[in-house]
Amino acid sequence: ADPNLTYAVELVKTMGLDKGGNKIATEKPPPSFGAAADGDADRNMILSSQFFVSPSDSLAMIVANSHLIPQFKDGLKGCARSMPTSGAVDLVAKKRRIDCFETPTGWKFFGNLMDSGNPKYFPDTQTYTPFICGEESFGTGADHVREKDGMWAVLAWLQILAAKTEATGKLVTVEDVAKEHWAEYGRNYYARYDYEGVDKAKAEEMMKKMSDMSIGGTTVQGMKVKCNDVFEYKDPVDGSVSKNQGIRII
Repeated sequence: ADPNLTYAVELVKTMGLDKGGNKIATEKPPPSFGAAADGDADRNMILSSQFFVSPSDSLAMIVANSHLIPQFKDGLKGCARSMPTSGAVDLVAKKRRIDCFETPTGWKFFGNLMDSGNPKYFPDTQTYTPFICGEESFGTGADHVREKDGMWAVLAWLQILAAKTEATGKLVTVEDVAKEHWAEYGRNYYARYDYEGVDKAKAEEMMKKMSDMSIGGTTVQGMKVKCNDVFEYKDPVDGSVSKNQGIRII
């Protein structure tokens, strides 16, 4: 199971939260830092005292503070997120002038970006490494290994917190980093809903209607729609095209 607020019951309670991420009373003061991983430790969840940081925000905050991680002492060249992941990291990449990619779901798309410029695989492509990537399903990684790495993400956060604590002379928490980040880049709100046991025919009908609609330029519940489309990805490394990768309303 993913290391999330629902499944990491004991840790979440210890950190002073319920499964909805709401604060609850605890018998003892909650620890200043908490982390969880799934069975093979490729996914991660980051918390501090009565505070949960979403995977989308966690990715953006690691990228924004990558200069504090020795692994990226010479700078970051690229970052990426899966299409269902919030655009928080896009804002960081734009301000930091880092190449940023929105890919279909699936770590193989990140893998190609990690291999960019590699003389063995793609010698004639632009190099996007050093590189950090992540997805909304609690997966985060970098180009040190061609797979998501939950332990690396936890260590990256601890390094960021240690560097900031040393610089300020006082304990800096995940919540402190998050609030500082939102003040600088703005905040992207994210929610995920999983639907199970639905009527297949009705679900397919709904998806077709959403694929066929055109609502760009309209206003929905006070929000202006720039465009809507069926996501298609052209891989900048091997040139392959992946179609029908989900519906976007931007």
